[in-house]
Amino acid sequence: MTLRREVFLDHVKERGEYGTAEEAERGARVVLALLGAHLAGDVRAHLAARLPEGYALILLNPLQSAEPLLPEQFVRAAAAWIEGATEQTAAWDVSAVLSTVADAADAADVDLLEQILLQLPAGYDLLFGRPQPT
Repeated sequence: MTLRREVFLDHVKERGEYGTAEEAERGARVVLALLGAHLAGDVRAHLAARLPEGYALILLNPLQSAEPLLPEQFVRAAAAWIEGATEQTAAWDVSAVLSTVADAADAADVDLLEQILLQLPAGYDLLFGRPQPT
């Protein structure tokens, strides 16, 4: 089931403790574009099918990444793209968006989040708010 845009944005806004929906929107767009650059094939398509249409399109038409970014690099990249963000605030932004994405993935398919994490370097489980056993 696809999340409605308002529901998705409300979750991001609440988790990120944003003052406005516009701030949550800005963070969601950047994080999903960066995430889309790291996912491929059916995994990206299945996740996109669970997101509101506008966010799905961002995920499916990502920023280009020459190599997979480690979690710390992902946060730094988000900080560079989010106006006024620092690495600390970007970590908060990334977690707010990715934990909402994890909920959407979990609601759709118990294996989808696991498949997403398999395509990413180690440590992304923490950004998604789903620490994996070591």
